[in-house]
Amino acid sequence: MWDEAGGSVTLLCLTASSGVPLYCRSRGGSSKQQLPFSVIGSLNGVHMFGSNLDVLLTAACTENTRVVWKVFHNSITLIVLSSDEGASDFSLGRLLENVFSAMVLVLGLEELVNARNIERLKKDLKACYKLIDSFLEPGKCSADLTQCVECTVVPSRAILQECLEVFASAAESRFGSLLVGGQVLCATEQWWQLAASEAMLLVWLVRSLPPHTSRDLPVYLPHGSPTVPHRFLTLQLVPGLEVLLLCGPKPSLQFLADELVKRFWQPLLDLLKASARAPPRCLPPGIALAPGILGLLLINQDQRKSLFTVQPQGTSAEGSEMPLKNRLSALRSFYSLTVSLYFPCEKFEESAVPLQEEFQAGFSHRPQHCYLVYSTYKAYAIHGKRHQLFLIVKPDVPTFALRSLATSTLQTLTAEDSAF
Repeated sequence: MWDEAGGSVTLLCLTASSGVPLYCRSRGGSSKQQLPFSVIGSLNGVHMFGSNLDVLLTAACTENTRVVWKVFHNSITLIVLSSDEGASDFSLGRLLENVFSAMVLVLGLEELVNARNIERLKKDLKACYKLIDSFLEPGKCSADLTQCVECTVVPSRAILQECLEVFASAAESRFGSLLVGGQVLCATEQWWQLAASEAMLLVWLVRSLPPHTSRDLPVYLPHGSPTVPHRFLTLQLVPGLEVLLLCGPKPSLQFLADELVKRFWQPLLDLLKASARAPPRCLPPGIALAPGILGLLLINQDQRKSLFTVQPQGTSAEGSEMPLKNRLSALRSFYSLTVSLYFPCEKFEESAVPLQEEFQAGFSHRPQHCYLVYSTYKAYAIHGKRHQLFLIVKPDVPTFALRSLATSTLQTLTAEDSAF
């Protein structure tokens, strides 16, 4: 289609009715070069041509590029082109969902759906660029794929949970969480009542911004409040650990920082510092996993939260079997493949087209286990009533032992005392 280096991603945003380009964002390859208008017009034109014939074009693939289209609220068309080796229709579809949600989070749905001045909309959308660009970067976690909040577990979580509840109440907020290293350490009960993609997006927003002692941002909740903004407050308690709140007009950020933070969090300063220094393992304390496990993703389907790590044995046990970058790519790819083919159990939008429809129709039952075997690793997944577990393990683990290994790991991670 055009000269493009490997591993690049290009995102196009256009008005659905007229096809006017609103922005183009890229990563990798010749990422700073704008796509020719003729290419943009062709990509949008073939999609509109199909729509006029009642044909919905969702994805296409060339020799080295995959293209996915999606229209939101009959107003905004997003198109993504990716030459990443691990890109799939599922992962790129999730990317487009996340990008549109990011646009709603910053600008609100009304401005996107009922835009009267296209030039002004283009200018306003620049406020979303940093958040949008963060979704185009190579995945370093699983939240953008699962649309679940990634969590971490530390021994002092119960004490911090109690303090958070009291602090949020004093701040006249029901929605609060503690964030350490980009992962949720604990949260109020109402925080988990947010739509999973909303909670994920709020955490992602904080991760995309440069470190700051405090923030007071207006945000729209894409599902809960797409037209009325809320105040999103963040306060750094110690380096690497922040408290997040969704509030109304009161209290002021200064009152929170000067009064409430000192009153509730100052006595726990040593505990907060210890939690911020915790190794990037995210697993419940005292959990010992089989040495053959290279990475895991555990999803609590009720609360839509997850545990994700490619260092299950700790930072000192990286070993030479498989670099961390490869583990990350393998686990993300395995999740995308498994959910799109074998576990099509997630609640898709009514207007969404089921992925791999013909393949799924061939099953007379709903699969609960699946595994893959490669030369460099093996992978196993379990779909239970409440949890999903995705494992990648060393290639020397016997294939016949994968099921028992995965089952025992799931039981260990979801034991009553693990609180997950």
